[in-house]
Amino acid sequence: MDSDWKNLPNHLLDLVLEKLASDDFLRFSLVCMSWSSVTKDNPRRPAPMLLVSSGGKQDAWNVYNVEKDKVYDLQLRLPNKRFCGSSKGWLVTVDENFAVTLMNPFARIQGCEENENSIIRLPSLMPPCPTRTMYWARRYDRYVHKATISADPVLNADECIVEVIFGDGYLLASVRPGKDKTWTYREHRTWHFIDDVVHVGDKVYCVDRSDRLNLDGKIIEERIVRKRYLVDLNEKEVLMVKRCFRMERKEGNRRRYPSFVTQKFEIFRWNSEESKWIEMTSLGDVALFVGANDSASVLTSKLPGCQPDCIYFNSDWQYIEWNRQDYGVYNLKTQSISKPYTPHALTLLNMTKQKSIWFLPTLRS
Repeated sequence: MDSDWKNLPNHLLDLVLEKLASDDFLRFSLVCMSWSSVTKDNPRRPAPMLLVSSGGKQDAWNVYNVEKDKVYDLQLRLPNKRFCGSSKGWLVTVDENFAVTLMNPFARIQGCEENENSIIRLPSLMPPCPTRTMYWARRYDRYVHKATISADPVLNADECIVEVIFGDGYLLASVRPGKDKTWTYREHRTWHFIDDVVHVGDKVYCVDRSDRLNLDGKIIEERIVRKRYLVDLNEKEVLMVKRCFRMERKEGNRRRYPSFVTQKFEIFRWNSEESKWIEMTSLGDVALFVGANDSASVLTSKLPGCQPDCIYFNSDWQYIEWNRQDYGVYNLKTQSISKPYTPHALTLLNMTKQKSIWFLPTLRS
């Protein structure tokens, strides 16, 4: 008599899940929908994983588990193009017609049936200024600088808002999937280039290249910096990660933009009472993951394969020459950068023709 594995009682599946190593947590969730529903609310959450293009294969991406230092033997069917966001387990892309699309990567595994909810198409994000349409049509892969979502568009559709930084860098737009037929545009011409935007609870924060923090449209701090990321720390605190670079230009290179190499990171915590950034010298038991994704934080005591007091980073510049080697792990205590990845992962990262991106799997029923 065949066993009905997909209909096992939840309490038995919970017992099985608790016995598994975190390396098998993701594979458990991919068995079937009922097994995935058990993992969705489990407190054991995986660390952000790295998507790396397969290079020679079109529309195929590898998954690297940095916690276990292992490249999974599965590939995802995803377009061979730049992702402008990775948020709540979804990837964000834009095409030549300015159409923005949300994609659930783990519903698109090679050799598996595709989930009907794996793609959500949003209204076209047309340039507000018609004279810039042709300009951006030739550069559509750079049109959206960064995108984020407030909630899972399938599990929490009523609370989902997609927010993007786009165009010439001082434009923000938002849309509610399934509700809005057009985007709502917000322009900030008094700003320098906006680097990041994040939802923290019911608030929206964004920060520009002068360190001015904008809370729901109000500018409340200013200081000169290079490039930064905002981190939602347990929906209670906002951290700013400042990334410092050394500019390099190869001899004989006449391109307009040089390449930048990461030198160090600095961490700041937003003090809402004093309306200013407070510098931090240590993250303690926390590790951060930054890049073109929603910045993520994890407790390394629960994920022993991740290094504490460290920042995992990828190359995510758009308007300068891409430096394939600008990735690694920055240790705040020693102020040093290492690349503690397997030879397989290093080979993939050095050969890829698309920029890799962190994503945090969202396990859904």
